[in-house]
Amino acid sequence: MRATIGTSISEAIDHLNKNEVVAIPTETVYGLAGNALERESVIRIFETKARPAFDPLIVHTHSVNEFHKYADVPAEVIPWVQKLSPGPITYILRKKPIIPDLVTSGHPTVGLRIPNHPLTLELLRRLDYPLAAPSANPFGYVSPTKASHVADQLGGKIPYILDGGDCEVGIESTIIDLSGEKPVILRLGGYELSELESIIGMELNDIRLSSSAPHAPGMLHSHYAPGVKLFTSSIDDLLPSYSIEKIGAISFTNPIHGVLAEKQLILSKTGDLREAAKNLFRHLRALDNMEIEAAVVEMVPNEGLGKAINDRLKRALYKSN
Repeated sequence: MRATIGTSISEAIDHLNKNEVVAIPTETVYGLAGNALERESVIRIFETKARPAFDPLIVHTHSVNEFHKYADVPAEVIPWVQKLSPGPITYILRKKPIIPDLVTSGHPTVGLRIPNHPLTLELLRRLDYPLAAPSANPFGYVSPTKASHVADQLGGKIPYILDGGDCEVGIESTIIDLSGEKPVILRLGGYELSELESIIGMELNDIRLSSSAPHAPGMLHSHYAPGVKLFTSSIDDLLPSYSIEKIGAISFTNPIHGVLAEKQLILSKTGDLREAAKNLFRHLRALDNMEIEAAVVEMVPNEGLGKAINDRLKRALYKSN
């Protein structure tokens, strides 16, 4: 089997109705989608990604009205969702029994999201069930931001890739836990904290980004890693172990001194953090095509979307055993 890449929502629906999994576009990254209410479909998602069962999935639907079918939604949360969604944000809420425990890895909460992509929103409107959809890549690797990325890594394991072009945001959704007494940020992502704070009307100071037993996706200490080893050390520190031809770099606005020009990738020459976020996963993937063994990465300014970018870079760094 080799995945067909196309723009037919009807074809995607045909596969989904047979409990198969397909790749779908969102504004953040491409997702590997299956019927969230069918155990068989959910199992296929975990098997296709080689994802551990303790890492929960996000459930996608098309409107806040649908949230009430799958979770207990506090009244004060509804205006927030109406203002923030569709968009790059996932809400952790107390789940209803209709959501299988396999989706939530046994947790009593579920992540719900309304993606901001016209193809996928139309797909969701035409389905009578929500879609569980983690990123469409092998577990632990760099998330895909275009259909060809999915085809390269999962094209032999799934029947269909719904092609919605390049992802507009380029990093995963922000995750906010609304199941407790106060909001908690579990993953930094496509929404800046300042944007959320202005709509929610409070400071979001409780930020818990890492866990070895996560109750939201993207919380594992090591994640988002390419095949190349990433370091924040200087080029001089790497030279004793790697030849100059085998070292690359990802920097924010300017090349890193000492790295060969053809091995350099710049996130945004103008210092635009939104552009940097959109380029991040594409550049991490590009390192694997450079015939290098290691790369120096430069953190970006730790503000706005820069916090989410730095979070991804830190999780992708090489960690020796």
